[in-house]
Amino acid sequence: MEPLARLVAFATAGAFQTTQDLVGRIASDVAGADVNVVAEETLALVAVATARAAEVGLRANPDAAQAASAALLALPAMYRDYFVGGALLAGEDGAHAFVDAAEHDRARLERKLSFYTVHLPAGQFPGERALEEKLPLWMGRVSGPGLPEMPAERLGRLGLAADLLTHLKVVLAFARKMGG
Repeated sequence: MEPLARLVAFATAGAFQTTQDLVGRIASDVAGADVNVVAEETLALVAVATARAAEVGLRANPDAAQAASAALLALPAMYRDYFVGGALLAGEDGAHAFVDAAEHDRARLERKLSFYTVHLPAGQFPGERALEEKLPLWMGRVSGPGLPEMPAERLGRLGLAADLLTHLKVVLAFARKMGG
């Protein structure tokens, strides 16, 4: 398998697992959290952060870095398309409504990705300090109003930044190995 394909497959597996872990912990901790919003926001955040880790790991090969980044930034849209396709093939009631909503969904996902790409700039590894600064924004977007603690406090209590950082460090190390 080509090194770039291996990296994207590896990073995708990690991104989906990390997203599931974060979503599950928020859903069980934040009463009334809209799981669909939490899932979309979290996948957008993790996709952007993962793309940044891959970019930095492949810095010596700009073409590979750009290709890996583009593939990883497409994860939220691809994930949605996968579920729509499955619903269509299974003949689920209302599956065609998913297809009809595709343009609206793509625009919404693009807005979420744009939000995180602004806060996690291209070519910069989102390390501990960056995550400490930016993750409260994400937590505020996935948590409803009126909760008893601030987003940064909730992040610290749940240890979510450390989990995301571990994923990013693993992707960075794998990318460096593939790029070197």
